[in-house]
Amino acid sequence: MKIFTPILALLLVVLAVNSAFVVREGESALVTQFGRIQGDGGKASPDYGPGLHFKIPLIQNVVRFDRRMLNLEAKPERYFDSGKNPVNVDFYVKWQIENPVLYYRSFGADSLQSQASSRLTPIIKDPLRFEFNSHTLSDLIASARSDITERVRDQANRAAVGLGIHVVDVRIKRIEFPDEVLKSVYNRMSSERKRLANDLRSTGDEQATKISADADRQVQVIKAEAERDAQVKRGEGDAKAAEVYAAAYAKNADFYGLYRSLDAYKNAFNADDVIVLDQKGEFMKYFGESRGDGK
Repeated sequence: MKIFTPILALLLVVLAVNSAFVVREGESALVTQFGRIQGDGGKASPDYGPGLHFKIPLIQNVVRFDRRMLNLEAKPERYFDSGKNPVNVDFYVKWQIENPVLYYRSFGADSLQSQASSRLTPIIKDPLRFEFNSHTLSDLIASARSDITERVRDQANRAAVGLGIHVVDVRIKRIEFPDEVLKSVYNRMSSERKRLANDLRSTGDEQATKISADADRQVQVIKAEAERDAQVKRGEGDAKAAEVYAAAYAKNADFYGLYRSLDAYKNAFNADDVIVLDQKGEFMKYFGESRGDGK
């Protein structure tokens, strides 16, 4: 009898411990018996909120669900816009387990939400593909993106209403061209930049030619005007010189004749010239007359 008493006490402790369970904050739980939800179909909700609860030990089991916001990261998907341009779309989804009973019926315990994520992914992708096929790429990148994600979220909630899931938000992280399209876009942009550069270079050459031609014209005009002014000044100088020469001739004809002869000698003789002249000629008369007489 003494041996059975501790064993019985240990069994009672094990049963007591097994009959109690704690639901943490951010969780909810269902009690199942032989795979069936206990309390399902009654007026009260069969799921248990945070706190201490009890169940029949060894017969009933506790299935816990994470009621916090969950994240679905999908792999980038290729879509086509309304212009049949391919784009890679990277998006994520925020969702919650709204109805544990429906969720358990759809996916079982699914503690890691792997089955739910697999089921939710095509529910999101189908309306997202429809939206991309209905809009141009510029609309998708610009203001229409928020409207698109709201419509995708609403359609996903209608499709997931029987799964116990509530889609809180759908967000597009990135829209990119595939590598083969990016190369084509870069080549087109490079060609466009080269064309623009050639246009600007051609325009610059044209302007440079006009400026150069105008500068050359102005130089010719300035030279012509300077030559004209020089001719005027030169004529005025020659007239003044003639006037001075005439006055000198009037005062002393012999001195004027000597001065003009000396000027002619200077212009006629060079170091390398050889000239044969008649000493008694008119051109050389001052050479013949220039003799010292001692006076």
